[in-house]
Amino acid sequence: MEEEYQQQAKKSSSRFKRVCVFCGSSPGKNPSFQLAALQLANQLVERNIDLVYGGGSIGLMGLVSKAVHNGGRHVLGVIPKTLMPKEITGETVGEVRPVSGMHQRKAEMARQADAFIALPGGYGTLEELLEVITWAQLGIHDKPVGLLNVDGYYNSLLSFIDKAVEEGFITPSARSIIVSAHTAHDLMSKLEDYVPKHHDAVSKLSWEMEQQLGYTTTKSDIAR
Repeated sequence: MEEEYQQQAKKSSSRFKRVCVFCGSSPGKNPSFQLAALQLANQLVERNIDLVYGGGSIGLMGLVSKAVHNGGRHVLGVIPKTLMPKEITGETVGEVRPVSGMHQRKAEMARQADAFIALPGGYGTLEELLEVITWAQLGIHDKPVGLLNVDGYYNSLLSFIDKAVEEGFITPSARSIIVSAHTAHDLMSKLEDYVPKHHDAVSKLSWEMEQQLGYTTTKSDIAR
């Protein structure tokens, strides 16, 4: 009984209530991508963390959402109405929140999440990832941003970012926004320990996210 209590206490010790996962609507060719998606889902379930994601039921999105939902955690899918016929097949997973467009989707996912993680994906995943990194750099939020670099999938991206630091386009403190690891367990551990190091003057600005995104979410909503 004592051991069971300690295990349950360990499960509930995460600093995050809900994590946003960006990932592909395709499963990818490498089976390691699918395995990593399931391992990440298991990490969320073990740590009693709910999921917010792009709302699709196919590809890596479908694997992550179904595994988290089957593990007993709440799943919130935010998806533009126009993409529902394409990215949702069969039964929906958890709670589905339709929105008017891509800008509102990203703002709502950001508002709901305490941290962000990117699995392998394509243009959409990269765009979502880079936007929340940029928001962190601008001081719109200080939530951790994680990159699950499965089998070196994101090595080229990380090399590009390091090159941008070397050439003076990204500051070293802004480089520290990105937390990367090769396994879901290691990434979650790093995100739990993350402390923001970027303190740009821009972070003191207060503007309406409505102006940036065309969506009535304020800086304080995203940063909550």
